[in-house]
Amino acid sequence: MGTVIRRLAVLRGVPAPVVDVAVAAAMAVAVCVAIAVASEPHSRAPDVFAYLLGVATAAVLVVRRRCPLGVLLAAAVLLFAYYAARYPGIQPVVPLSVPLYTAAVRGHLRWCAGVAGCYVVAAVVVVGFRLHEIAGLLTVIPQDAALLVVVILLGEVVRSRRVRLAEAADRLAEVEAQRDRDAARRVAEERLHIAREVHDIVGHSVSAIAVHAGLAADVLDDHPDRARESLGVVRAAARDAMAELKATVSLLRADAPGEPPALRHGLAELDALASLAGRPGLEVTTRVVGTPRPLPGVVDLSAFRVVQESLTNVVRHAGAGHADVTVRYGPDELRVEVADDGHGPDGVGFAPGHGIAGMAERVAALGGTFRTGRSEQGGFLVQASLPLDGAR
Repeated sequence: MGTVIRRLAVLRGVPAPVVDVAVAAAMAVAVCVAIAVASEPHSRAPDVFAYLLGVATAAVLVVRRRCPLGVLLAAAVLLFAYYAARYPGIQPVVPLSVPLYTAAVRGHLRWCAGVAGCYVVAAVVVVGFRLHEIAGLLTVIPQDAALLVVVILLGEVVRSRRVRLAEAADRLAEVEAQRDRDAARRVAEERLHIAREVHDIVGHSVSAIAVHAGLAADVLDDHPDRARESLGVVRAAARDAMAELKATVSLLRADAPGEPPALRHGLAELDALASLAGRPGLEVTTRVVGTPRPLPGVVDLSAFRVVQESLTNVVRHAGAGHADVTVRYGPDELRVEVADDGHGPDGVGFAPGHGIAGMAERVAALGGTFRTGRSEQGGFLVQASLPLDGAR
């Protein structure tokens, strides 16, 4: 069995034109042998023309892959010419087997049935009505008809199998393509998540460092104690930013052992966040409405990031003197609001950027709502509502 499989594997590597020439040559030999051994009363003895017709019937098989229906019709016409010349009858399945099979494999089932049916009907007419051979009607013709049907059915089975294999290959390719698209989507989502984290960390920390470093430079000569206090804030902000960046970058290390350290920020750091954003000329107040309680980690972190990004925008762009941070604990949702008295959404220097888009994406990912607008003091307002189930 292994030897047969190896030989078939070798044959699959043979070029198609070579196979077709070999098939045509084998068919020519088979048809000529069938003509030579054929015997029929009152028939014309085979001559060179008879063998030429037989060889021509086989020769057309050379182009059977390019024109299967044309080859079938040509073979049928040549065989009809052989019969019309009154040469000894041969079984039609011999010269028509390969053309019928090839046409059936290509899906020309009706043409195959038509050609086979025409020869069966012609055989019935000739044998039954012209030669009056009842025995031939009961034996030879059913046998020829059965052989032709078997050849056609074999071609149809092969065609159906190839169609199923092609469909399976298409489905497999689609599954692989969908898997690649899903993987690309997950990578994009992870990149977006990391980009938001880096933006929040760097944006807030750098803003705080810039503000307090500038304050330290301004008061260094006259108020060294305040300068040292501001430099302490700068050092703490830089240290926290480095720790957060290290935790975020660890997410990118596929070979890092264990789970990356979790980012534990939450609303418990609300006062520290407000203190870090505060500076001379900007007062930040916080207010908590309702009873604080443990929150789902993703909700707690998202609320923290909304407040952090909002205060960063206040420091950078608002030109405000006061900012209010309000956190409301509801039965089913957490509401966060940051309002200032600065330029407002129509002020100079306001341009929606990645920060606002990142906040909106965070909130939307949890099934919440996000809105920006003008505050009652005329400045900028950020409102976010987060469902407490943390995922929807």
